[in-house]
Amino acid sequence: MAGTGGARPSIYPTVLYADAKAAIRQLTEALGFTELSVYETEGGKVLHAELVQGSGAVMIGSKGRGGLFDTAMKNAGPAGVYVVVDDVDAHHQRAVEHGVEILMPPTDQDYGSRDYLARDTEGNIWSFGTYAPEIGA
Repeated sequence: MAGTGGARPSIYPTVLYADAKAAIRQLTEALGFTELSVYETEGGKVLHAELVQGSGAVMIGSKGRGGLFDTAMKNAGPAGVYVVVDDVDAHHQRAVEHGVEILMPPTDQDYGSRDYLARDTEGNIWSFGTYAPEIGA
């Protein structure tokens, strides 16, 4: 998998958007994700997309594309996703330059992390920070 050093994450947050193509643009251009794959329906809806950030990934799709997952997520509210980044201040600056709504600027936390919060075009909350706990195998 690109950007993960060959490792496969075991958890993939999945977020559905009314305009998944706009979300993918914002996540890649403003928030530093790398597009790994995008699969579309014949009608141009995003059926499934994978975006990579560091050693993790998120799956993106279009709302209203049909299927069990889309139906189950129909009334779901916004999601919150935490992403580890090496340089919070540079990442934040990039987001600001692209007009991303910032809810909290880079802030040092009591538990040792430096984080900031952003809201995407459809209300999902993205936290970016340095906190990366070791997870035992």
